[in-house]
Amino acid sequence: MSLSMQLSPVREVWAYRQLLWSLTWRDLRVRYKQSILGMGWAILLPLSMMLIFTFVFTKAVKVVDGLDISMPYPIFAYLGLVPWAFFSSSLSGAVNSLVANRSLVTKVYFPREVFPFSSVASAFADFCVAGAVLLGLLAYFHLATGWSFQLRWTVLMVPLVIVVQVLLSCGLGMMLATANLFFRDVRQIFGVTIQLWMFLTCVVYPIRNDGSWWGVLSVANPMTPIIKAYRDCIITGQPPGGGAFWAACVVSVVVFCSGWMVFRRMSFRFAECI
Repeated sequence: MSLSMQLSPVREVWAYRQLLWSLTWRDLRVRYKQSILGMGWAILLPLSMMLIFTFVFTKAVKVVDGLDISMPYPIFAYLGLVPWAFFSSSLSGAVNSLVANRSLVTKVYFPREVFPFSSVASAFADFCVAGAVLLGLLAYFHLATGWSFQLRWTVLMVPLVIVVQVLLSCGLGMMLATANLFFRDVRQIFGVTIQLWMFLTCVVYPIRNDGSWWGVLSVANPMTPIIKAYRDCIITGQPPGGGAFWAACVVSVVVFCSGWMVFRRMSFRFAECI
């Protein structure tokens, strides 16, 4: 297969980039339509979850002192919850993206990938809004507590971590959208799975491989090194690296390419199954 043929799906999606932007903007408007706070919910949800976990882990259960955390726990939790909300929201929108747009799928031709891609793009907009609150949290804990934040060059590596997460989200999104079109149970199963997946990821507590099946599965989870890389780049000043992160990069690329290949091969059956 020639290189031009391999790149043709990318070129086709690029040619319809205006449609992708329109669908992304539509998803954002529908999500916050008749909402008083609007995109403020992108801040309120992870912030409220951060406060809940902070209360549970520092007041109710008091397990933070036993955790290997080199930063204030609220910052640790927020730096896990915001990327996770981006990941969860991307897949939640993508899994039903084809079914929700059945009228467009059956009547007009364009690359169907724009549907799951627009779900990831709209979730990324929320990610950017919620990420802005991190500046306020860093300033507060730097000025009001004995903890000191230092801005390091490693923050420039955050876009690399975002790209890896986007590739993983797009690949899984295309797989889930395709599967849900043929088997509508997929959406329900995903709703349960994504909740369990969160606790296999270092979102609100650090995860170590202790040799148990739970530890091995948690570390093998690609979202664990991705979320850890956000914390390393922003707080500890360490560039994303190590075998776990580069393995997550490989997994993300493989999932993205595999998901796109499956999506393309099954797209000719979308209209008859929708």
